[in-house]
Amino acid sequence: MTSSRIAVSTSAAPTPRGHYSQARIVGNLIFTAGVLPFDPETNALIGEGDAAEQTRQVLRNLAAILAEAGATLDDTVKMTAFLADLDRDREAYDSVFPEFFTPPYPARITAGAHLGKALVEIELIAALPS
Repeated sequence: MTSSRIAVSTSAAPTPRGHYSQARIVGNLIFTAGVLPFDPETNALIGEGDAAEQTRQVLRNLAAILAEAGATLDDTVKMTAFLADLDRDREAYDSVFPEFFTPPYPARITAGAHLGKALVEIELIAALPS
C-alpha cells in the first residue's frame, strides 16, 4: 500500500537553501524541514545574537508552513530544536514558547549543533486537524 506524500511550499516562509521541501504531508502527519531564523521576504538572518528573537522568527516561519498545510502550531505533536550554545541560549529560547503555544505543550528535544550565524533551528511533526 502506498501512502500519498505531498510537498508543502509557501513564500510566507524562507525558501529552502538546498534540495529539500519545507514540509511533507504523509497520511495525517506533517513533517517540516529544519527551519532557521530567516526573513522570508529578504532571506536575511533575523535577530543576530538574540536567541529569543531568532526563536520567534523560526516559530513564525513554522506557523506559515503549517498554515499552508492546513494546520497550526497547536497541532504540533513533536519538536526537535537545535541551539548553537545550549548553556547560553536555552533560557531565552524556552521563554518564547508561551507566546506561541498553550498547554499541553508539544513533546520536545533540544540539542546543541553548529548552525553558523544562526542560534536556533527547529523542525516539527504536526497532525492535520480532523
